[in-house]
Amino acid sequence: MVYDWFNRTGPSPADPSATPPPASEQVSGQGPEQAQEQPVEGSSDPNAEALEWARQAYARLKAQQEEQKRRQLETESAAEPPFPDSVQPVQINTQQSEQGLEQDLQQVAQPAATPVAATLSLLEQAAAQRAERQQAITAPGAPALESPAAPELAEPSLGDFDATFTWSAEVLAAQGKRVDQVSLEEIDWLTRLRQGLEKTRQGLVTQLLDNLGDDPLTPEVVDGLETTLLRADVGVEATDRALGALRQRLNQEVVDPAEGLRFLKEQLRAILDQPIEASGQPLLAPRREQLNVWLLVGVNGVGKTTTLGKLANLAVRSGYSCLIAAADTFRAAAVQQVQVWGERSKVPVISNPSANADPAAVVYDAIGAAQAKGTELVLVDTAGRLQTKHNLMEELSKVRRIVDKLAPEAVVESLLVLDASQGQNGLRQAMAFAKAAGLTGVVLTKLDGSARGGVALAVASEAGLPIRFIGAGEGIRDLRPFNSFEFVEALLAR
Repeated sequence: MVYDWFNRTGPSPADPSATPPPASEQVSGQGPEQAQEQPVEGSSDPNAEALEWARQAYARLKAQQEEQKRRQLETESAAEPPFPDSVQPVQINTQQSEQGLEQDLQQVAQPAATPVAATLSLLEQAAAQRAERQQAITAPGAPALESPAAPELAEPSLGDFDATFTWSAEVLAAQGKRVDQVSLEEIDWLTRLRQGLEKTRQGLVTQLLDNLGDDPLTPEVVDGLETTLLRADVGVEATDRALGALRQRLNQEVVDPAEGLRFLKEQLRAILDQPIEASGQPLLAPRREQLNVWLLVGVNGVGKTTTLGKLANLAVRSGYSCLIAAADTFRAAAVQQVQVWGERSKVPVISNPSANADPAAVVYDAIGAAQAKGTELVLVDTAGRLQTKHNLMEELSKVRRIVDKLAPEAVVESLLVLDASQGQNGLRQAMAFAKAAGLTGVVLTKLDGSARGGVALAVASEAGLPIRFIGAGEGIRDLRPFNSFEFVEALLAR
């Protein structure tokens, strides 16, 4: 079953798939109280209600997983061919095989015809070669570029009913999810996100709780919070905004530690959401049945190519047709790396095997192939560049002009990939790229190896760029669309 990560609204109440299964469809060995949702009885203890909600979600997911295993076993048993009574030998005509091999060798030995006349100018030769490549890509016999079904990867499995699961369930419940709307993929991602932010959280939460203490907040306590947030690379502007609102509230009423932490989370979410709301797109998603071109830019070493491969996998798993343009022609083995990621996600890769090929020419071929095959999403891997190198930044502008010229109807996004461990240096990169590349968003990577996860707030407040995706691990599924509520909860989880 496809889970669309670009549309996490969940089934509507009128959706029949959202209703609990009837008793006849429940898993063998599971009682009705385990397989379908039961209303949570009213209780004065909110923790008890949350725990009961998590239990119901866990029981439902477990029932679904057992049912899926049972159906898979039935399918495999039905598809297994009967064992033959006897095996008939296969006759092979070795004489015909040798003749066919001889013909192939003769064809290889013949010199290839020159496709371009020597009398043509260099520009005419380049145009002719481009036309040949385009024809080869879009020919009727060429491989289809539409992405197949989701790649064969190990599906997430349901773990123990532990504190991690209950925390993940509570985060989903707090966003308005019903028990029957909780998916195993979301639980799996929240677990990964919390683990990925462990290094940042260890220092940040410990210091926050030490500063908050057990008594009502005072101006001195807020001053201590300021130092803590700055050490996590939250940034001066975001820190001043969040704590300024907290100081203003302290002037009006007494605030206990629990309410202070809740209010701080609310302010941090508002900072992250402001550029997202200004963009008019709460969740960045490719438009269906329309060409979308996403350019991935950034300096060397931030995980740009890896991020592109994960995005391709995410798009395929969400039901989109996808294509990769290997336009990083300057870095050694960059094209081969992209091809490996393409194979893992079963996504076709358009590349130019020539040494130091023109990146714009690769994008030209990819756009043409996508238009001919009706592909919905083209991911462009651009060369890593320093924000201070004017010539390379100009090359990036050239790629953008090619896209605008060939596909004026396409929805173009320019996403900056930032390494979270670089902290304030990453913020300076964002400021520079925003001017030269027309950035529309940021992908924050390597959160699992950084104690500076707060840089997301600095990027949102000072660069004014929406965080669109975050990566919290090295696996192919460790990249997901950004959700400010989930991020802040994972960042400040106790």
